[in-house]
Amino acid sequence: MGTSGAGVPRSASLRAQLAAVASVAGLRQVNGLLPANRAGIWAGRGLIAGVMAAFGPTLPGTSVVQVEVGGLRGEWVRAAGVEHGEQAIYYIHGSGYVVCSARTHRGLASRLSKATGLPVFLIDYRLAPEHRFPAAAEDVAAGYRWLLEKGYRAADLVIGGDSAGGHLALDLLLHNDRTGIDQPAGAFMFSPLIDLTLTLAEQQDRRRPDPMAPASAGRRLVRLYTRGQPADSPRLRLEIPPGAALPPLFVQAGAEEMLSDDARRLRGMADAAGVRCELELWPGRIHVFQALPLLVPEAGPALRRAAEFVRSALAEAQIRERVS
Repeated sequence: MGTSGAGVPRSASLRAQLAAVASVAGLRQVNGLLPANRAGIWAGRGLIAGVMAAFGPTLPGTSVVQVEVGGLRGEWVRAAGVEHGEQAIYYIHGSGYVVCSARTHRGLASRLSKATGLPVFLIDYRLAPEHRFPAAAEDVAAGYRWLLEKGYRAADLVIGGDSAGGHLALDLLLHNDRTGIDQPAGAFMFSPLIDLTLTLAEQQDRRRPDPMAPASAGRRLVRLYTRGQPADSPRLRLEIPPGAALPPLFVQAGAEEMLSDDARRLRGMADAAGVRCELELWPGRIHVFQALPLLVPEAGPALRRAAEFVRSALAEAQIRERVS
């Protein structure tokens, strides 16, 4: 599959370029200095929550319904005018496994809901360092099972995720494949983290500093989740086996951001395994720019393309069911 489409611009907007330059001088420096202790984690969580709220606020009129069932936590997010129906998006937020939450991604979820006309269930998985591997992965799998138990058919669900949420989304799809659980209609990922050693990210970061954080800072966060686990653990070093029964994938990343090579690696693994995967590399350097529409104008068009994938994946799943 190609790395761009007719709707992907050739160059980043001036606002996006200026935001990247300013962020390298500001946010990157702060994130690089935060220590991986309780105070540093608290500060990092507050900093990212502030950035998300300022540049990707929740749309007016959005309905938010909290869910807490046993150990499962999350929230239903519906843009104004969107009703619950037979189809939905299951969204897994990023965080480096440490700093974000369903609340920080509520704005992104509201825009996804508006663009697709679907309710979005945001899983609020447990974070490190309070909860290490495999807590987040277990919560993500439990959220998917809960949706199926609530009456959603797998073919009526599309999974989404960003950054570490992309890793968790792929882990869920591979887990479904191993255990025979029905796969969703498709999965889309924004700036997915695939290489948890951040070796690929470090190489990209050396070529051009990432505006959000140094690769070393990302590695410190991930280690809070993976500490004590071997680097080659199959649940951490994900591989798509040949012939894996995975649904179609749709991946977007900034062409020059730290995780751009991770996105390329995911597409390469999918191609080798015979899994459909469309990769869009958008010009620019902002990580998960789709969540920051007031900072990066490209966020809106990119979300609309993701919404097109969601609609197409759901329609194709219905066709497959009718002919099977």
